[in-house]
Amino acid sequence: MAVVVTKDNFNETVGEGVSLLDFWAPWCGPCKMQLPIVEELSTELQGTATIAKVNVDEQPELASQFGVMSIPTLILFKDGQPVDKLVGLQSKDSLKAKIQNQL
Repeated sequence: MAVVVTKDNFNETVGEGVSLLDFWAPWCGPCKMQLPIVEELSTELQGTATIAKVNVDEQPELASQFGVMSIPTLILFKDGQPVDKLVGLQSKDSLKAKIQNQL
């Protein structure tokens, strides 16, 4: 399962190693297609990278902090710093490749 990120656990979730955050909302059609891909990656990359999701309706501060204007937006972090930002539906293979490039 992808970790649910809030402003309270953000730093401990992305502070070390490689993390992928999926900014989404329950009413967003493309987000509903992205979530199963994110969940698959969280299983496949368990122990290697942190895969997490941020509900922008519940965490507007985090969405604003990272300039999320449309969803889904996926942001790749390395040791707490954003290194890549992808807007729109992403394939599992492209996400996995981007994550593995940061490991």
